[in-house]
Amino acid sequence: MTWLLLHGFTGSERSWANVVQLEAGSAVLTPALTGHDGHPGAPGVRTFEDEVDRLAAFVRGAGARGVHVAGYSLGARVALGLLVRHRELFESAVLVGGHPGLETDRDRTLRMESDEAWCRVLESEGLSAFVRAWQKQPLFATQSELPAEVLAKQEAERLSHDPRGLAHALRCLGLGRMPNFRPALPALDLPVKLLVGGLDSKFRELARAMAEVLPRAKVIEVAGAGHNLLLERPAFVRQTIREARAA
Repeated sequence: MTWLLLHGFTGSERSWANVVQLEAGSAVLTPALTGHDGHPGAPGVRTFEDEVDRLAAFVRGAGARGVHVAGYSLGARVALGLLVRHRELFESAVLVGGHPGLETDRDRTLRMESDEAWCRVLESEGLSAFVRAWQKQPLFATQSELPAEVLAKQEAERLSHDPRGLAHALRCLGLGRMPNFRPALPALDLPVKLLVGGLDSKFRELARAMAEVLPRAKVIEVAGAGHNLLLERPAFVRQTIREARAA
């Protein structure tokens, strides 16, 4: 069995460290998403679909068969793109805090404008200023009670990136650039677990809506947790992956 694990925006393969450390017996692939490998961006990646196809080529190049994919936030959105565009590669999926894509041009335009504002911070004020502002978003408020050393590791991970790379990632992979995958969901006939924090109200509703049209989906809500379950509830994510291995 091979697991493809996709991190979130400003994350890295280290985001999965507490999840994969006890996953002996499985091959684990943890590629960096474009813009997150210390470079301004992966060659040839200019769109969301480019990145999805690049990762599919990576999986094929690794010789993996019967792959199970798990993704967190941005990684969950890219994972969904892989399921839609390259269904033949995958056996199951675990999507943590996923989004199927915006439905209207207006919503996409507003999101691209918001992401472009973040890009200006990265390019004009620098990585440290960006990370300070990024971490103050209400989406991450539930992390405030985590141990200081956990939050320090996450901040160091975010500060390890090239600001030009993160700007590139937003301009290619931001939610406004992502296709609306809702129409394709009924055709995804593989098991999909939708993990979401019980306190993450927006993504909880998105998970429920996705489960209504995905043929073999199961929503798993984690009580008392917010958006980043890899950080807030790594043992729960690890157990979900173990159960998928045993299935």
